[in-house]
Amino acid sequence: MTIDETIRQQALDWAVRAGDPQFEEWEAFTLWLEADPAHGEAYDAVAAAVADASGLVSGVGAANDDDLAATQTNTARIARRSWIGGALAASLALVGGFTLWQANSRDLYQIEVAPGAARTVALDAGSHIDLAGDTTIQLDRDDPRYARLEKGQALFTIRHDEQRPFRLKVGEDTLVDVGTVFDVRHRGAQLSVAVSEGAVQFNPKDQNQRISPGQILRKNGQDGRITLEAISPEQVGEWHEGRLTFSAASLEQVASDLTSSTGIAFAAAPGSSPGSVSGSLRLDPIRKDPRSLAVLLDLDVRREGDGWIIGER
Repeated sequence: MTIDETIRQQALDWAVRAGDPQFEEWEAFTLWLEADPAHGEAYDAVAAAVADASGLVSGVGAANDDDLAATQTNTARIARRSWIGGALAASLALVGGFTLWQANSRDLYQIEVAPGAARTVALDAGSHIDLAGDTTIQLDRDDPRYARLEKGQALFTIRHDEQRPFRLKVGEDTLVDVGTVFDVRHRGAQLSVAVSEGAVQFNPKDQNQRISPGQILRKNGQDGRITLEAISPEQVGEWHEGRLTFSAASLEQVASDLTSSTGIAFAAAPGSSPGSVSGSLRLDPIRKDPRSLAVLLDLDVRREGDGWIIGER
């Protein structure tokens, strides 16, 4: 049986709390153990890890037994329980440190895609990532079920495996696949996750928001606000087919996406209104002549140096 990370954290929490001499929630602890066989397995795993990490629990011996024998039976049980609990709590710190060391010891390598370019990276059988221009991602040489998107945009096609779910880190956020094709955009303080097949769990330990097919989650990195909206599944990852669609987008986002997708430098005119651009366009005409953007999105387009400035008409 695979132990869910949430259950494992609950087991760790119970282990630490039970180490407190004032702990009195034995009935609640017992109910938690009996609620799900996975709970007992998780707690046993914690105890085994503690024993391996420190040897403290297995070291309860005659030195303490002599003292315990000199007290009343009930007091001895409490003292013994507290001693073992304290050892358990101390050992958990070692186990926690070991887990942290493991997380930080990933053998990561980085892939960078230049603006205007694209690249496809194969993972394990049935899984791959399409990377958009101006994207940086880190992959694990030893674990094809893990990735970290540093910046940019990527379309993930992931073979679902209940025993080894695919996990994607984006800044402080975590995405877990549920048999999925999903697109992630991470530029500046903004994050969006759009799903066309399967589902994605956003931050399972916190918001635990499920993103289903035809939905897009947006997170504003400045205030942390999260919204969930409808999106046509056909639009998910459409950049990979050479198309971009904007819905009440800012000129800054339009300029950023066009720069990343075409490799041509676009910038928003100063003082532009937020959320003012809607429309869909093919990228090939923009690559051939950036001025065609004026007709396609009804914008003012002018050349400035080696780049282009876009503004409202």
